[in-house]
Amino acid sequence: MSDRVNIPEDRDRDRRTITDGFFEREVYLSRTETAAFLRDLADQLEADTRVTITGDDWEIPFEYRDPIEVEIEFTAQRERELELELEFSEASGGSDLSVR
Repeated sequence: MSDRVNIPEDRDRDRRTITDGFFEREVYLSRTETAAFLRDLADQLEADTRVTITGDDWEIPFEYRDPIEVEIEFTAQRERELELELEFSEASGGSDLSVR
């Protein structure tokens, strides 16, 4: 199984691989596209601790560690809005165990 999770507008052309700095992208997906993306992501999360999220001209390979932070936010001020955020932390290079 590949560790690649494609955002639906994905096209096979040269991609910029992002491994440092800052990158942010918002995409608007249909309900069907969103469900497919989340299924692909869920399958990858069950399979491995590595995932690569790709767009039309970029990719972000990422190895993460458990636990994954899930944040749920609801607001009903001007308009009702539900926000779901997943936050993955980078896998650490070793353990916290040591012998002295």
